[in-house]
Amino acid sequence: MPSAARPPLQSSPMTARLSDIATHAGVSEATVSRVLNGKPGVSAATRQSVLAALDLLGYERPTRLRRRSAGLVGLITPELDNPIFPAFAQVIERSLTQREFTAVLCTQTPGGTTEDDFTDLLLERGVVGIIYVSGMHADTTAGVERYAKVTGQGVPAVMINGYAEGVDAPFISCDDRLAMRLAVSHLVELGHQRIGLLSGPRRFTPVIRKIEGFTRAMADLAGVGESELLVENTLFSFEGGAAAARSLLDRGATALVCGSDLMALGAMDAARERGLAVPHDLSVVGFDDSPLMAYTCPPLTTIRQPVRDMGLAAVRALLDELNGIPAPRSEFVYRPELVVRGSTGAVPRPAAG
Repeated sequence: MPSAARPPLQSSPMTARLSDIATHAGVSEATVSRVLNGKPGVSAATRQSVLAALDLLGYERPTRLRRRSAGLVGLITPELDNPIFPAFAQVIERSLTQREFTAVLCTQTPGGTTEDDFTDLLLERGVVGIIYVSGMHADTTAGVERYAKVTGQGVPAVMINGYAEGVDAPFISCDDRLAMRLAVSHLVELGHQRIGLLSGPRRFTPVIRKIEGFTRAMADLAGVGESELLVENTLFSFEGGAAAARSLLDRGATALVCGSDLMALGAMDAARERGLAVPHDLSVVGFDDSPLMAYTCPPLTTIRQPVRDMGLAAVRALLDELNGIPAPRSEFVYRPELVVRGSTGAVPRPAAG
C-alpha cells in the first residue's frame, strides 16, 4: 500500500524567529542558535548584537540568558514633566544596566511621596546606592542630616546639580555661572542691553549661582549695575516662565534668559499673547537643551547642560564607591555649551517718528 503523501513543509515559529533575529543582528541563523543555546564559539560582541536584536524585536530571552542584577540602585528625581529629568534618568539607567545593575526610578509629585519617603523605601529594599538628581541637597533651607542616614548605613550616594557642605558624597554639577555668561555674551553681541533673567526660587543653589553669573556678566559685558538688573524668580514651569516674562516685558526687557527650557517656552507664549514675535521683538534663551527644543517654533536657542557626561560621571562615582575607591568629597563641575537657534536675534530697532 503506497504511503500517504507528506504535507508540505512549513517553517516553524522558531525558524521565523531565528531568521528575524539573524537579519536584525547581521549574523547567520546558526550563530543565533548558538547564542540562544549558550554554546561556545561566539564572540562577546556578536553575542551582544544577538541579544540586542532579541530585545528590540520584542522576544523574551531564554531563562539562561536573563541578566542577573548586580544590585538595585535608587534614582530619585523631582519630577518627569520637565524633559531634562527623563533625559538624566535615561542616561543613568542605561549606564547602570550596561554594568548589570538595576535602576529603581522614584519620581516625586506635589503633595505625594517625598524624597525622604523614597529614601526610606529604597533603604528598606536593600539598594546598594542612591543617585539624587536636583534633590533636597540643592535647597539651602533644607537640612543635610537626611543624607547621613543613608551613608551611615554604608549606602553610597551621589548628588547631581546642587551642593551642600557636610554631605558625605561626591557632587556632579553644571557650571551655572558660566552658563549665564555664555547667554549674556550672545545677547550683548546682538545689541541687547535690557536683558532679563527669569529663574526658580532663590533658595536653590543652581538658582543662586545663575543669579551670581548673570549679575557678573551684565556688569562686565553690558555695564549694567546690580540695582538696574531685571530678575524675576518664579516656579520652574511653563506657567511660571510665562508669568515672569510678562513682568519683565513690562519693565522693558528685549531679551530673556530662562532657568529652564520649559520656562523659555512659557516666556515665548507670553510674548505671543502680546502680539510680539520671537525673535523679531523679543529674544529668548533657554537652559538645558532638553529633547525636542530644536523643533519648537522658532527653534530654541539654549544652554546645553552636558546631561550625558554628568550622568555617566555620577554612575562612575557610585561604582567607585561600591568598589572601595571613594570618590573625592568635592564638586565636579561640567562646562555647558551655548546652542544658537532661531529664538534669538538682533535687538529691535526703535519705531520711527
